[in-house]
Amino acid sequence: MRFADVAEGVRATIAAYTQALDDGRVDDVVATFCADGAVDIPGLGAHDGHDALRAAYARVAPRQPQRHVVVNTLVTDWDEHEASAVSDVVFLLKREEGWSVQLVGRYHDTLHRDGENWRFHRRTAEFLP
Repeated sequence: MRFADVAEGVRATIAAYTQALDDGRVDDVVATFCADGAVDIPGLGAHDGHDALRAAYARVAPRQPQRHVVVNTLVTDWDEHEASAVSDVVFLLKREEGWSVQLVGRYHDTLHRDGENWRFHRRTAEFLP
């Protein structure tokens, strides 16, 4: 497997997660994780497995328009079964007065290959003050 294929697969999973998250499609968010996948994100908490992930993401489903802008994704380590990536994230929220930046941070991801797709095995985030 070529690096370009791994990097594109990782970026596709990150995009699928981000768009589903911002649209409030909880089942689609959970589908981007391995069955034993885990997340540890400030404000969301630490959760393992699809049932816990589904409950956590349902609690934070958007009530108003939002966008997570994920950029600068760098695949830092990879083989044909596992990849690690780091991405920057800016979270925007739309209020009556318009869009505003709510937070800036960084994702740290470990993904596993599932057939032709990549799924999150572990996703963590840190936000800047």
